[in-house]
Amino acid sequence: MPTIKCKNIIFPNIQAILFDKNGTLEDSEVYLRSLGQKVARLIDAQFPGIGEPLLMAFGINSNSLDPAGLISVASRRETEVAAAAYIAETGKGWFESLKIARQALDEAEKYIGIAPAPLFVGSLEVLQYLWKAGLKLGILSAATTNEVQSFVAHHQLGAYIQLEMGVDEGPSKPDPILFLQACQALEVEPSATLMVGDSVGDMQMARHAKAAGCVGITWVSKSDHVQGADVVINQLNEIQIVEG
Repeated sequence: MPTIKCKNIIFPNIQAILFDKNGTLEDSEVYLRSLGQKVARLIDAQFPGIGEPLLMAFGINSNSLDPAGLISVASRRETEVAAAAYIAETGKGWFESLKIARQALDEAEKYIGIAPAPLFVGSLEVLQYLWKAGLKLGILSAATTNEVQSFVAHHQLGAYIQLEMGVDEGPSKPDPILFLQACQALEVEPSATLMVGDSVGDMQMARHAKAAGCVGITWVSKSDHVQGADVVINQLNEIQIVEG
C-alpha cells in the first residue's frame, strides 16, 4: 500500500483518501458568497432588518467570505435551520420559519444557477496522480449528494472518484459516522484512510473516526481554519506518494 508524504509528515499504508468538496477541490467562494447574499436579500424583503445579521451569521462581510463561516461549511439543512432561527425571532412559528428559509434557499439557487464552481488549479492532476497509484478516492462533503454528483459529472471526475457522498438527512460533519460510512462504502478501514479538508469539522470528524490522518488544506493560508490537522498544506500537489 502506498505511503503518503505531506511536507515532513509520513502516512504509511494508505488505501484511500476522502476529500471535502467546497474549498478543497472546488473553488466555491464566489458561488457561496452570491448564494448567501441572495438568500439574505430575499428574507430581508419579507422581514426587514434580518438581512445584515444573517449575512454575518453566514460569514459574509461585504465581498469577503469566511472559509470557516456557516455558508462555507454547514450542510444545506443546517443553513436552513440557521436562517429559520432569525425568522423565528420576528414571532413567526418555527415550522413556518423553516418553510420560508427553505423557499429562500431554493429561489436563490435557481436565480444564481447550480452549475458547479471551478476546480482549484491542479486538482484534476492530483486526483489522476493518486488514482494511478491505486488509491481509492472519494468525496465526502457537507453539500447534498446531488450537488456532489453534479460536481463530479460536470468536471468529468467519475473515472477517478469512487464515492460521491453528501449530507442529505441525518448526521452532518463533524459526526464521525459519516467518515465510517464512507470507508465502509469504499471497503477500506478508517485506519488506512486519509481525510483532506478545509475545515475544523473535517478534522474532528476524521480524528474521532480514527482515520489514518487529517490533512488540512488552506488555499487562503489561514491554518486556524483547520485546527486539529496532522499537517497543513496550501496546494493539493503537496500530497506526494513516496513509495508503493
